Amino acid sequence: MARRGDRLLLAAAALLLGTIGAAAGDAKVDTIADISKYLQTCWKPPPASKAHPIDITVIVSFNRSGNILGHPRISYESADATDEDRLQYRIAVMETLQRCTPLPFTDAMAGAAAGRPFAIPIRRRKTSPPTQERRA
Repeated sequence: MARRGDRLLLAAAALLLGTIGAAAGDAKVDTIADISKYLQTCWKPPPASKAHPIDITVIVSFNRSGNILGHPRISYESADATDEDRLQYRIAVMETLQRCTPLPFTDAMAGAAAGRPFAIPIRRRKTSPPTQERRA
């Protein structure tokens, strides 16, 4: 039997497939790294009153036009997240995809990205920059 959160995720994905969201700005997506950067411009986490911050990763594919291909899938959520945290973050991820698609791919990126699955991590805290080793 599917959990309530899973049913809502599928409903949100179905809504996404029938709706084209507004693009975020005039930036063009030209590299794989640009996909994640572009989606971050649309990211709005749930308010702290509704959910504690969690890490979440969504796997999504796009067609040449930058629209979602198939169904986005959540592949990772923080182990310490409650069911309500997971639900709120799943909704926020789907709303982000709705707001940001179709992605404005350049011609070269459209061909490279079409049909390819991308794992987009959304982290609750920034990772610290790598430390440089000092030589004696």
